[in-house]
Amino acid sequence: MTLSLVVDSITKRFGNVVALDGASFTVAPGRIFGLLGANGAGKTTSMRIVLDILRADSGRVTWQGIDNTSLPRRTWGYLPEERGLYPKMKVGEQLRFFAALYGVTDADARAEIEDWLERFRIPDYVDRRVEELSKGNQQKIQFIAAILHDPDVLIMDEPFTGLDPVNVRLLKEAFLEMKSRGKTLIFSTHQMETVEELCEAIAIVDRGRVVVSGGVREVRRAIGRQVVRLTTDGDGNGASWVEELPGVQVTARRADYLELSVPADRDPTSILRTAMERGDRVTLFEIADPSLEEIFIAHVGRRAVDESEEHLATTGKEAAR
Repeated sequence: MTLSLVVDSITKRFGNVVALDGASFTVAPGRIFGLLGANGAGKTTSMRIVLDILRADSGRVTWQGIDNTSLPRRTWGYLPEERGLYPKMKVGEQLRFFAALYGVTDADARAEIEDWLERFRIPDYVDRRVEELSKGNQQKIQFIAAILHDPDVLIMDEPFTGLDPVNVRLLKEAFLEMKSRGKTLIFSTHQMETVEELCEAIAIVDRGRVVVSGGVREVRRAIGRQVVRLTTDGDGNGASWVEELPGVQVTARRADYLELSVPADRDPTSILRTAMERGDRVTLFEIADPSLEEIFIAHVGRRAVDESEEHLATTGKEAAR
């Protein structure tokens, strides 16, 4: 526990607005951690308090048992949602400048910059001005700027916003590379599928409070329901008999399967047995934990989902411009 990042009961007010209300979560070292919540839930404020950009009104943040206000700046790498690059400066010049602020030698910075530009497939951009780059490539440059000083903890606010699928994949690969180096990564996002792909643990924030946190598998199973996907050749995906089973709810009717919600205390294979007893030929039967989207809706509600969809629609339009 002492080696972890511990956010302990932090509260932050801006005038009459309570941005954080006793928020707590723990991030184990060397893990990828997802911070989820609607716009205005308190994610960015939490990150800035961890980074000691803001000070909490109460509560404490520690990394490896040391108060965050006593840690050197190079402990942290930060990728803000708003790009903080100098548009007129050339890429290589700018990255060396940021590295020098953390005491990285010019020779080491040049080697790392060359390596990462190659990884991101933009080695010829080193002498181009930032304003000449696309938004996706600017995001990659900002990521490099955040890691050149080899931080222990990398904190990223909506890192995938506005990126096309190719750049999303490259950034995900960079995350896994940093994890393989033993780094701790924390990022916020509205993209649940990305969290499911990368994260080992999460915290869901709603109106300044952490409503659930922990390992992804434990959080999924704590909701008390299982997911079953079923396809039969009986009465098609209508499968009206399923709705008569106690406690079973049809949550989605897809073109090729039914998705069912089953209580945790019920053996889901009983549904399979019932189908077979009816003489139906079962072509798909799958048991799964609830998705993070379902968990998010269960804990935060429809309001946050609507806000997230609105945010994604807006950023999608920005990316298309």
